[in-house]
Amino acid sequence: MDPVHRFDAVIIGAGAAGLFCAAQAGQRGLKVLLIDHAEKVAEKIRISGGGRCNFTNRDLDVRAPHKHFVGQNPQFARSALSRYTPADFIALMDRHGIPHHEKHKGQLFADRSAEDIIRMLLAECAAGGVERWQPCNVKNIAFSAASADGTGTDSYQIDSSRGRIEARSLVVATGGLSIPKIGATDFGYRLAQQFGIPLVERRPGLVPLTFDADAWAPYAQLSGLALPVEISTDAPDPSHAPPAGGSPPVEGAGSSAGRHSGRKKARTVFLEDLLFTHRGLSGPAVLQISSYWQPGTPLAIDLAPGVDLPEALSAGKARSKKLIANELATLVPSRLADTWAQQSPDWQRPINEAADKALARLAEQLARWQLTPTGTEGYKKAEVTLGGVDTRALSQQTMEAKAQPGLYFIGEVVDITGWLGGYNFQWAWASAYACAQALPGA
Repeated sequence: MDPVHRFDAVIIGAGAAGLFCAAQAGQRGLKVLLIDHAEKVAEKIRISGGGRCNFTNRDLDVRAPHKHFVGQNPQFARSALSRYTPADFIALMDRHGIPHHEKHKGQLFADRSAEDIIRMLLAECAAGGVERWQPCNVKNIAFSAASADGTGTDSYQIDSSRGRIEARSLVVATGGLSIPKIGATDFGYRLAQQFGIPLVERRPGLVPLTFDADAWAPYAQLSGLALPVEISTDAPDPSHAPPAGGSPPVEGAGSSAGRHSGRKKARTVFLEDLLFTHRGLSGPAVLQISSYWQPGTPLAIDLAPGVDLPEALSAGKARSKKLIANELATLVPSRLADTWAQQSPDWQRPINEAADKALARLAEQLARWQLTPTGTEGYKKAEVTLGGVDTRALSQQTMEAKAQPGLYFIGEVVDITGWLGGYNFQWAWASAYACAQALPGA
């Protein structure tokens, strides 16, 4: 019979959460094995932030995680986020001499490359004596409970492509379904189901939105155009729907970048850049709102935020003989102005000859462009996965499954999803830290 490799904890998934949890647990003196089916470590870190990794966000409010996180119960994240903060990870970066900078809205990036962060995490693992098996496929996992007479301990038996493993604790850090080309799978969800852990429906998050090809035809020519907008949805807050037998999700007042209002519906608003594509809309504004958008519901976009369009067009009519499109180009990008003016004969004339009603209609449509996406670009373009392991089944202090001793879920596999801008990485660090501090020794 093959020898059994024994560890205090086995962590499946060598991404941000898995690497950090392994390092922290190893440095506590635990014997840790980190395994992943992929040959390369931390591919999502490597490609994030344009290759510089937006590793956290200074603006995170640990007292009110519902401001920057989505899920059936964003408040679940509060405990972990308050115990390992952005300042803690920044201090770790500083100890390793990794230069970094803030872009805007609290978003922090490595100056040189995401590779610096990966090397730091691997160095932290080495400092904790973590053993790492890559590539390594898990074939089967079984659980043995301690004997009724109190002898022995709970343990997990893992059959892998590199041999048989036994451990007291099993940590699932397998991420979500987004970006399958770098190795994303549903392994973590299947493992949760094996042990009776409930799941929240999964769907792509932080993802470009698509529209009916015929309806989008007038705007496809704008592909590549970017501009600042205010984007909003009146869809129900994706704190999703009230859980069965539970109460409705808590609504909160967000920042000026994203805020909620109303009782029955949560109106979410973002002030960010929008990008036109051949198939629809992308850019930070759309990625942000995609986590709140529900299929079949409309979006509203102000294409000239901060501009009093009725006043500006009225002033233009009083002083100018330019075509409406040319006058409009002083308020929005010229390509957009030209495309918009083509939508009505009333707008294809000098502005001083335009009817007041026509200009009022133009201002209204630009300030509240309403459109309903037909779908998204899917997991291949999604930065994260919404939904996942139901937080009601986990301890918010330890990330351990309440009904399955020694089984932990951390990072993206859990039904906690952050905004664009470093929030998801901070959830990875914080949930990994909470788990690592809770793991029992031999």
